[in-house]
Amino acid sequence: MNRRGLLVVVSGFSGSGKGTLMKLLMEKYDNYSLSISATTRSPRPGERDGLEYFFKTQEEFLQMIREDAFIEYARYVDNYYGTPKDYVEKQLDAGKDVILEIEMQGALKVKEKMPQTLLIFVTPPTAEELKRRLVSRGTESEEVVAARMAQAKEESRFMDCYDYILVNETNQEESCMERLHELIQSAHQETSRNEEFIEEMREQLKNI
Repeated sequence: MNRRGLLVVVSGFSGSGKGTLMKLLMEKYDNYSLSISATTRSPRPGERDGLEYFFKTQEEFLQMIREDAFIEYARYVDNYYGTPKDYVEKQLDAGKDVILEIEMQGALKVKEKMPQTLLIFVTPPTAEELKRRLVSRGTESEEVVAARMAQAKEESRFMDCYDYILVNETNQEESCMERLHELIQSAHQETSRNEEFIEEMREQLKNI
């Protein structure tokens, strides 16, 4: 049977390593597609329309909102960001498993709009390890680290809204990526995602 792709949302605390997992996954497997967001912000040097982002004017973006063209969208500071429905659907129809790497509020909006979406939350093994990773980056002040830890505390309230928790152990990114891959592929076999196949099998058995 032709397999439609699966929409997967990956979220996690800042410092959980989810970006590294996405990079490893995309490098190793060719059946995944990272969703491209639309945004009203200006392109940065080297960014190209349709690759890093779909760059839109504010009026174009607002028109897309009016047309219900986004799975989810949000406004950060002075710019809008959103996940275009049409792009995602085309990738899914082509059999690609589409991954959205977005924050929790966006993840829950996606699940509400598309209930078959698989939600995966990436976390370090402990809060102490999360703090250590943020500090070891060496790019953020004590205040920023404290703010990120406070944000993580708030985000932890929503962890049980996800289908799976994926613990990213220290220096085990490769094996964690493989577990992520296995979670996504095993989800394809869930009975709720195979109702059409089940009905076809029942009909075939009636006619034998």
